[in-house]
Amino acid sequence: MGTPPAGERAASSNIVGDRVVLGPLRRDLIPLYARWVNDFGTQRTLGADPLPRDLGAVTDHYDHFTARPDCAQFTIYEHASWRPIGITELQAIDLHHGTAEFVIFIGEAALRGRGYGTEATMLLLDYAFATLDLQSVVLRVYEYNLAGIGAYRRAGFRPIGRQRQCHWLGGRFWDAIQMECLREDFAAARSSVHGGGEG
Repeated sequence: MGTPPAGERAASSNIVGDRVVLGPLRRDLIPLYARWVNDFGTQRTLGADPLPRDLGAVTDHYDHFTARPDCAQFTIYEHASWRPIGITELQAIDLHHGTAEFVIFIGEAALRGRGYGTEATMLLLDYAFATLDLQSVVLRVYEYNLAGIGAYRRAGFRPIGRQRQCHWLGGRFWDAIQMECLREDFAAARSSVHGGGEG
């Protein structure tokens, strides 16, 4: 995929980081989203059943979530190439109580483990706390997702609970870990990163 024209890049940009850019979900990318959610690696990360999703099902999912006023969803682009590489979102946004739920996945398998997810997490949390004025963001992650847990910790998330042996994968049961990031947790994590505390 070549670099899109400047006007298209501007229309696809809400939040710009050093390595990734976050922009709105796009209907023309639904076939790409379908490829991502049919990848078993993505399904494993999300804790989804390893089942095929046809284009119609992915389109219905797109229509449902983009119509919800309590969701903020973004395509993750690699900044250097403007290649779409994943999705991150806030769900169940409650502006009165200042809470939301966080979801992320890097759909391009070859680009996992390169720090894109970590930066996208930091950018979305900055949006949650600075723009939406939230106080607390939570997520659910399975204990086998060590890379995800590491990225979430670097962004300021801390474990707050565990549902034991609730997810079957690879011939055994795994725990689900609930993690939370408060506004002050994120501020401390960001200061650590900017101060050279992250390698």
